[in-house]
Amino acid sequence: MNSLLSRSIAAFALGAVVMLGHAQSLSKQTAKWIVPYPAGGGTDVVARLLAGPMGTALGQTMIIENKPGAGTMIGGETIARARPDGLTIGTVDTSTVALAQHLYPKMGYDPAKDFTYIGGTTRFPFVLVVHPSLPVNNLQELIAMARSKPGQLRYATPGLGGPNHLGMELFQRKANISLLHVPYKGDAPALQDLLGGQIDMYLVNTAASLPHIKSGKLRPIALSMARRSAVLPDVPTFAEAGVADFESYSWQGLVAPAGMPKEIVVRLNAELNKALALPEVIKKLSELGIEPSPTTPEEFTMHVRAQSALWEDVIRKAGIKLNE
Repeated sequence: MNSLLSRSIAAFALGAVVMLGHAQSLSKQTAKWIVPYPAGGGTDVVARLLAGPMGTALGQTMIIENKPGAGTMIGGETIARARPDGLTIGTVDTSTVALAQHLYPKMGYDPAKDFTYIGGTTRFPFVLVVHPSLPVNNLQELIAMARSKPGQLRYATPGLGGPNHLGMELFQRKANISLLHVPYKGDAPALQDLLGGQIDMYLVNTAASLPHIKSGKLRPIALSMARRSAVLPDVPTFAEAGVADFESYSWQGLVAPAGMPKEIVVRLNAELNKALALPEVIKKLSELGIEPSPTTPEEFTMHVRAQSALWEDVIRKAGIKLNE
Protein backbone atom coordinates (compact mmCIF):
# COMPACT_ATOMS: atom_id res chain seq x y z
CA MET A 1 0.00 0.00 0.00
CA ASN A 2 2.84 2.38 0.94
CA SER A 3 4.59 1.55 -2.32
CA LEU A 4 1.41 2.24 -4.30
CA LEU A 5 0.88 5.52 -2.43
CA SER A 6 4.48 6.53 -3.08
CA ARG A 7 4.12 5.83 -6.80
CA SER A 8 0.87 7.85 -6.92
CA ILE A 9 2.48 10.81 -5.17
CA ALA A 10 5.48 10.63 -7.49
CA ALA A 11 3.25 10.54 -10.58
CA PHE A 12 1.25 13.51 -9.32
CA ALA A 13 4.43 15.45 -8.57
CA LEU A 14 5.84 14.67 -12.01
CA GLY A 15 2.62 15.87 -13.64
CA ALA A 16 2.73 19.07 -11.61
CA VAL A 17 6.33 19.69 -12.65
CA VAL A 18 5.45 19.15 -16.33
CA MET A 19 2.51 21.55 -16.07
CA LEU A 20 4.64 24.15 -14.29
CA GLY A 21 7.36 23.72 -16.89
CA HIS A 22 4.89 24.34 -19.73
CA ALA A 23 3.50 27.43 -17.99
CA GLN A 24 6.97 28.83 -17.34
CA SER A 25 8.07 28.09 -20.92
CA LEU A 26 5.65 30.72 -22.21
CA SER A 27 7.33 33.56 -20.34
CA LYS A 28 10.41 35.56 -21.26
CA GLN A 29 10.53 34.11 -24.76
CA THR A 30 9.76 35.48 -28.19
CA ALA A 31 6.54 34.13 -29.68
CA LYS A 32 5.28 34.40 -33.25
CA TRP A 33 1.72 35.26 -34.23
CA ILE A 34 1.15 34.20 -37.84
CA VAL A 35 -1.28 36.35 -39.84
CA PRO A 36 -2.41 34.91 -43.21
CA TYR A 37 -2.94 38.38 -44.74
CA PRO A 38 -0.68 41.33 -45.63
CA ALA A 39 0.22 43.98 -43.07
CA GLY A 40 -2.20 46.86 -42.68
CA GLY A 41 -5.48 45.04 -43.31
CA GLY A 42 -8.24 44.34 -40.80
CA THR A 43 -6.90 40.93 -39.80
CA ASP A 44 -3.43 42.34 -39.21
CA VAL A 45 -4.82 45.23 -37.16
CA VAL A 46 -6.79 42.84 -34.93
CA ALA A 47 -3.77 40.59 -34.37
CA ARG A 48 -1.58 43.54 -33.35
CA LEU A 49 -4.33 44.89 -31.12
CA LEU A 50 -4.54 41.59 -29.22
CA ALA A 51 -0.87 40.60 -29.28
CA GLY A 52 0.14 43.60 -27.16
CA PRO A 53 -1.89 42.87 -24.02
CA MET A 54 -1.53 39.11 -24.43
CA GLY A 55 2.25 39.35 -24.69
CA THR A 56 2.40 41.57 -21.62
CA ALA A 57 0.25 39.18 -19.57
CA LEU A 58 2.30 36.17 -20.67
CA GLY A 59 5.66 37.90 -20.21
CA GLN A 60 6.45 37.36 -23.89
CA THR A 61 7.67 39.42 -26.78
CA MET A 62 5.03 38.64 -29.41
CA ILE A 63 5.99 39.29 -33.03
CA ILE A 64 3.45 39.48 -35.84
CA GLU A 65 4.59 37.54 -38.91
CA ASN A 66 2.53 38.11 -42.06
CA LYS A 67 2.23 35.07 -44.35
CA PRO A 68 -0.31 36.03 -47.03
CA GLY A 69 -1.21 34.08 -50.14
CA ALA A 70 -3.09 31.08 -51.55
CA GLY A 71 -6.37 32.09 -49.96
CA THR A 72 -4.84 32.09 -46.43
CA MET A 73 -3.46 28.56 -46.89
CA ILE A 74 0.20 29.67 -46.70
CA GLY A 75 -0.42 31.09 -43.25
CA GLY A 76 -2.39 28.03 -42.23
CA GLU A 77 0.37 25.67 -43.34
CA THR A 78 2.99 27.75 -41.51
CA ILE A 79 1.07 27.35 -38.25
CA ALA A 80 0.38 23.65 -38.79
CA ARG A 81 4.07 22.84 -39.35
CA ALA A 82 5.35 24.64 -36.25
CA ARG A 83 6.12 23.05 -32.88
CA PRO A 84 3.16 22.93 -30.45
CA ASP A 85 5.11 24.64 -27.68
CA GLY A 86 3.05 27.81 -27.33
CA LEU A 87 5.62 29.92 -29.15
CA THR A 88 3.85 29.84 -32.52
CA ILE A 89 0.18 30.77 -32.71
CA GLY A 90 -1.80 32.36 -35.50
CA THR A 91 -5.00 33.72 -36.92
CA VAL A 92 -7.26 31.56 -39.03
CA ASP A 93 -10.53 32.59 -40.60
CA THR A 94 -13.52 31.17 -42.41
CA SER A 95 -11.45 30.49 -45.53
CA THR A 96 -8.53 28.82 -43.72
CA VAL A 97 -10.44 26.16 -41.79
CA ALA A 98 -14.05 26.03 -43.07
CA LEU A 99 -13.81 26.61 -46.83
CA ALA A 100 -10.41 25.69 -48.26
CA GLN A 101 -10.74 21.94 -47.70
CA HIS A 102 -13.94 21.90 -49.78
CA LEU A 103 -12.63 24.13 -52.58
CA TYR A 104 -9.09 22.97 -53.33
CA PRO A 105 -7.95 19.53 -54.52
CA LYS A 106 -4.75 19.69 -52.43
CA MET A 107 -3.80 21.42 -49.20
CA GLY A 108 -0.72 21.47 -47.01
CA TYR A 109 -2.72 20.90 -43.83
CA ASP A 110 -5.90 19.27 -42.54
CA PRO A 111 -8.11 21.68 -40.53
CA ALA A 112 -9.58 18.77 -38.58
CA LYS A 113 -6.23 17.26 -37.52
CA ASP A 114 -3.42 19.81 -37.73
CA PHE A 115 -4.56 22.59 -35.39
CA THR A 116 -5.22 23.19 -31.72
CA TYR A 117 -8.20 25.54 -31.56
CA ILE A 118 -7.58 28.15 -28.84
CA GLY A 119 -10.58 30.47 -29.19
CA GLY A 120 -12.62 32.80 -31.34
CA THR A 121 -11.40 36.37 -31.75
CA THR A 122 -13.64 38.45 -34.00
CA ARG A 123 -16.49 38.56 -36.48
CA PHE A 124 -16.60 40.85 -39.51
CA PRO A 125 -20.30 41.49 -40.24
CA PHE A 126 -21.38 41.71 -43.88
CA VAL A 127 -23.86 44.24 -45.20
CA LEU A 128 -25.54 44.06 -48.61
CA VAL A 129 -25.07 47.44 -50.28
CA VAL A 130 -26.29 48.73 -53.65
CA HIS A 131 -25.38 51.63 -55.87
CA PRO A 132 -27.82 54.53 -55.25
CA SER A 133 -28.90 54.45 -58.90
CA LEU A 134 -30.52 51.03 -58.36
CA PRO A 135 -34.21 51.81 -57.70
CA VAL A 136 -34.60 49.68 -54.58
CA ASN A 137 -34.85 50.78 -50.95
CA ASN A 138 -35.16 47.46 -49.15
CA LEU A 139 -34.47 43.76 -49.52
CA GLN A 140 -37.92 42.78 -50.78
CA GLU A 141 -37.74 45.38 -53.56
CA LEU A 142 -34.31 44.04 -54.52
CA ILE A 143 -35.61 40.46 -54.61
CA ALA A 144 -38.60 41.53 -56.73
CA MET A 145 -36.31 43.27 -59.21
CA ALA A 146 -34.00 40.25 -59.38
CA ARG A 147 -36.95 37.96 -60.11
CA SER A 148 -38.11 40.26 -62.90
CA LYS A 149 -34.60 40.25 -64.42
CA PRO A 150 -33.17 36.77 -63.79
CA GLY A 151 -29.40 36.62 -64.22
CA GLN A 152 -29.09 40.32 -65.05
CA LEU A 153 -28.39 42.08 -61.76
CA ARG A 154 -24.65 41.96 -61.04
CA TYR A 155 -23.03 41.37 -57.67
CA ALA A 156 -19.37 41.83 -56.82
CA THR A 157 -17.13 39.69 -54.63
CA PRO A 158 -13.47 40.08 -53.66
CA GLY A 159 -12.75 36.67 -55.18
CA LEU A 160 -14.06 33.21 -56.01
CA GLY A 161 -14.94 30.88 -53.17
CA GLY A 162 -14.65 33.38 -50.32
CA PRO A 163 -17.23 34.07 -47.61
CA ASN A 164 -18.74 36.95 -49.62
CA HIS A 165 -19.22 34.74 -52.69
CA LEU A 166 -20.65 31.81 -50.75
CA GLY A 167 -22.91 34.14 -48.79
CA MET A 168 -24.41 35.39 -52.04
CA GLU A 169 -24.83 31.84 -53.32
CA LEU A 170 -26.76 31.00 -50.16
CA PHE A 171 -28.82 34.21 -50.42
CA GLN A 172 -29.84 33.35 -54.00
CA ARG A 173 -31.01 29.92 -52.83
CA LYS A 174 -32.95 31.33 -49.89
CA ALA A 175 -34.59 34.08 -51.98
CA ASN A 176 -35.12 31.94 -55.10
CA ILE A 177 -33.35 34.42 -57.38
CA SER A 178 -30.54 34.32 -59.95
CA LEU A 179 -27.82 36.97 -60.04
CA LEU A 180 -24.69 37.48 -62.16
CA HIS A 181 -21.45 36.99 -60.24
CA VAL A 182 -18.55 39.35 -61.02
CA PRO A 183 -15.44 38.37 -59.02
CA TYR A 184 -12.61 40.82 -58.35
CA LYS A 185 -9.18 40.57 -56.75
CA GLY A 186 -9.93 42.13 -53.39
CA ASP A 187 -12.34 44.62 -51.84
CA ALA A 188 -10.77 47.77 -53.30
CA PRO A 189 -11.44 47.14 -57.03
CA ALA A 190 -14.88 45.68 -56.27
CA LEU A 191 -15.87 48.75 -54.28
CA GLN A 192 -14.43 51.04 -56.95
CA ASP A 193 -16.66 49.53 -59.64
CA LEU A 194 -19.67 49.51 -57.34
CA LEU A 195 -19.13 53.19 -56.55
CA GLY A 196 -18.82 53.83 -60.28
CA GLY A 197 -22.10 52.07 -61.03
CA GLN A 198 -20.60 49.20 -63.04
CA ILE A 199 -21.89 46.73 -60.42
CA ASP A 200 -25.31 46.66 -58.78
CA MET A 201 -24.62 45.20 -55.33
CA TYR A 202 -21.98 43.83 -52.98
CA LEU A 203 -22.17 41.74 -49.80
CA VAL A 204 -19.20 43.40 -48.11
CA ASN A 205 -17.82 43.70 -44.62
CA THR A 206 -19.07 46.74 -42.77
CA ALA A 207 -15.55 48.04 -42.08
CA ALA A 208 -14.83 48.46 -45.81
CA SER A 209 -18.24 49.89 -46.72
CA LEU A 210 -18.96 52.15 -43.74
CA PRO A 211 -17.30 55.35 -45.06
CA HIS A 212 -19.19 55.06 -48.36
CA ILE A 213 -22.49 54.39 -46.58
CA LYS A 214 -22.02 57.42 -44.34
CA SER A 215 -21.21 59.62 -47.34
CA GLY A 216 -24.34 58.43 -49.19
CA LYS A 217 -22.37 56.87 -52.03
CA LEU A 218 -23.73 53.41 -51.21
CA ARG A 219 -27.15 52.37 -49.92
CA PRO A 220 -27.29 49.65 -47.22
CA ILE A 221 -30.06 47.09 -47.73
CA ALA A 222 -29.62 44.39 -45.08
CA LEU A 223 -27.12 43.07 -42.56
CA SER A 224 -26.31 39.36 -42.73
CA MET A 225 -26.03 38.77 -38.98
CA ALA A 226 -28.46 37.56 -36.33
CA ARG A 227 -28.70 41.02 -34.80
CA ARG A 228 -28.23 44.60 -35.95
CA SER A 229 -24.87 46.31 -35.93
CA ALA A 230 -23.99 49.08 -33.49
CA VAL A 231 -22.37 51.03 -36.34
CA LEU A 232 -25.42 50.59 -38.63
CA PRO A 233 -28.32 50.54 -36.16
CA ASP A 234 -30.96 51.51 -38.74
CA VAL A 235 -30.10 48.71 -41.17
CA PRO A 236 -32.31 45.60 -40.70
CA THR A 237 -30.99 42.07 -40.67
CA PHE A 238 -31.89 39.71 -43.52
CA ALA A 239 -34.30 37.94 -41.16
CA GLU A 240 -36.03 41.21 -40.29
CA ALA A 241 -36.23 41.99 -44.00
CA GLY A 242 -37.95 38.70 -44.80
CA VAL A 243 -35.17 36.18 -45.58
CA ALA A 244 -35.06 33.74 -42.66
CA ASP A 245 -32.22 31.42 -41.63
CA PHE A 246 -29.57 33.43 -43.42
CA GLU A 247 -26.33 34.53 -41.83
CA SER A 248 -23.07 35.22 -43.63
CA TYR A 249 -20.05 36.88 -42.11
CA SER A 250 -16.32 36.41 -41.89
CA TRP A 251 -15.04 35.14 -38.56
CA GLN A 252 -11.59 34.64 -37.15
CA GLY A 253 -9.93 32.81 -34.31
CA LEU A 254 -6.64 31.87 -32.75
CA VAL A 255 -5.03 28.47 -33.30
CA ALA A 256 -1.76 26.67 -32.66
CA PRO A 257 -0.23 23.50 -34.08
CA ALA A 258 -1.90 20.23 -33.12
CA GLY A 259 -0.68 18.58 -29.94
CA MET A 260 -0.31 21.67 -27.76
CA PRO A 261 -0.50 20.78 -24.03
CA LYS A 262 -3.92 21.56 -22.59
CA GLU A 263 -2.60 23.82 -19.84
CA ILE A 264 -1.02 26.10 -22.45
CA VAL A 265 -4.27 26.14 -24.43
CA VAL A 266 -6.20 27.10 -21.29
CA ARG A 267 -3.73 29.88 -20.45
CA LEU A 268 -3.72 31.30 -23.98
CA ASN A 269 -7.51 31.19 -24.15
CA ALA A 270 -7.80 33.01 -20.83
CA GLU A 271 -5.42 35.78 -21.90
CA LEU A 272 -7.09 36.04 -25.32
CA ASN A 273 -10.51 36.54 -23.75
CA LYS A 274 -9.12 39.07 -21.27
CA ALA A 275 -7.63 41.05 -24.17
CA LEU A 276 -10.93 40.95 -26.07
CA ALA A 277 -12.70 42.36 -22.99
CA LEU A 278 -10.40 45.38 -22.62
CA PRO A 279 -12.35 48.66 -23.12
CA GLU A 280 -9.72 50.07 -25.48
CA VAL A 281 -9.83 46.91 -27.61
CA ILE A 282 -13.64 46.91 -27.76
CA LYS A 283 -13.61 50.61 -28.69
CA LYS A 284 -11.08 50.15 -31.50
CA LEU A 285 -12.90 47.12 -32.91
CA SER A 286 -16.21 48.99 -32.84
CA GLU A 287 -14.68 51.89 -34.75
CA LEU A 288 -13.66 49.40 -37.44
CA GLY A 289 -17.08 47.73 -37.57
CA ILE A 290 -15.65 44.51 -36.11
CA GLU A 291 -17.26 42.51 -33.29
CA PRO A 292 -15.30 40.69 -30.56
CA SER A 293 -16.19 37.00 -30.44
CA PRO A 294 -14.63 35.33 -27.37
CA THR A 295 -15.20 31.60 -26.87
CA THR A 296 -13.80 28.62 -25.03
CA PRO A 297 -11.53 26.28 -27.02
CA GLU A 298 -14.38 23.76 -27.18
CA GLU A 299 -16.90 26.33 -28.43
CA PHE A 300 -14.52 27.51 -31.14
CA THR A 301 -13.84 23.93 -32.26
CA MET A 302 -17.58 23.25 -32.54
CA HIS A 303 -18.11 26.53 -34.42
CA VAL A 304 -15.46 25.59 -36.99
CA ARG A 305 -17.06 22.17 -37.53
CA ALA A 306 -20.55 23.65 -37.94
CA GLN A 307 -19.35 26.30 -40.38
CA SER A 308 -17.41 23.71 -42.38
CA ALA A 309 -20.55 21.57 -42.75
CA LEU A 310 -22.72 24.57 -43.73
CA TRP A 311 -20.39 25.88 -46.42
CA GLU A 312 -19.50 22.43 -47.74
CA ASP A 313 -23.18 22.04 -48.62
CA VAL A 314 -23.31 25.46 -50.33
CA ILE A 315 -20.08 24.79 -52.26
CA ARG A 316 -21.27 21.36 -53.42
CA LYS A 317 -24.67 22.58 -54.58
CA ALA A 318 -23.13 25.57 -56.38
CA GLY A 319 -20.51 23.33 -58.02
CA ILE A 320 -17.58 25.56 -57.01
CA LYS A 321 -14.04 24.17 -57.31
CA LEU A 322 -10.77 26.10 -57.35
CA ASN A 323 -7.22 25.35 -58.39
CA GLU A 324 -4.28 26.29 -56.20
